[in-house]
Amino acid sequence: MKAIVTGGAGFIGSHLVEELISNGAEVHVLDNMISGHLDYVHPNAIIHTEDICSEAAGQIMVKEKPDVVFHLAAQADVSRSILEPQYDADVNINGTINILKACHDSSVSKLIFSSTSGVYGDLQKDLISEDDLTGPISYYGLSKLTAESYIRLFHQLYGLPYTILRYGNVYGPRQTAKGEGGVVAVFLEKLKKGMPLSIHGDGEQTRDFIYVKDIIHANIASVNRGNQETIQVSTAQKTSVNHLLKMLTQIHGSKVDTVHSAARTGDIKHSCLDNRKAQQSLNWYPKTDIFQGLSETYSFSTKK
Repeated sequence: MKAIVTGGAGFIGSHLVEELISNGAEVHVLDNMISGHLDYVHPNAIIHTEDICSEAAGQIMVKEKPDVVFHLAAQADVSRSILEPQYDADVNINGTINILKACHDSSVSKLIFSSTSGVYGDLQKDLISEDDLTGPISYYGLSKLTAESYIRLFHQLYGLPYTILRYGNVYGPRQTAKGEGGVVAVFLEKLKKGMPLSIHGDGEQTRDFIYVKDIIHANIASVNRGNQETIQVSTAQKTSVNHLLKMLTQIHGSKVDTVHSAARTGDIKHSCLDNRKAQQSLNWYPKTDIFQGLSETYSFSTKK
């Protein structure tokens, strides 16, 4: 199998590249290196330093004719999307359109798209399903939802097979505290520097934290399963920021200082995703519990 991974030098993408290569695939990475890291990329991967919005990116795909395209490259910073909605749309919507056109032109067998729980907005529901109404409260969530719609319509018009994966709150080794960085990465960066951890709001906001390796296994499963489906990849377990802090304090082994600040604009209060469809359609189950995942991420962070 020949695969192209957009954003393959990033946090999730670099883990996916490793897994694909370990499974014997020929892997090409398409990444503009704005937030990617060359040292994260497996040495056997073929790197193309191009932006997904560029004409050159499409030409590379047409030349290489991959079997599968994993489209992970994105503007993934919620705060930046609020400040720069046009840039967010350029990357997440126009970049996806460019990739879709290139998939069609190069007769790709399947597109696997990384989406987000942010498409639902702040739903007041204990467990969100794929059939629930979407209502983004950030431009990031809106641009990813719009990209999803382009993918579905592209399939209707041109027959391009796809699987859309909506992730919970992904964490793990290589995630940075900037850009796509979630609360785990931010906390670990502060711990490493001996700085107090900032709690936005009361700390009772909850997330469905999913370990990066589990995300990778869902992507691999999607190569042969989940055709024309939108599937949530999650643990279906909610964890508050306050509980996350408790676990990190235990792993750290000493007291952690905290400071409280106001809740952030565009932040969702509660988010927990049902994963039964992933179990049924992908034969996928999360394997890493949060304490184990946090311990592995903490070990990686302290070795850097």
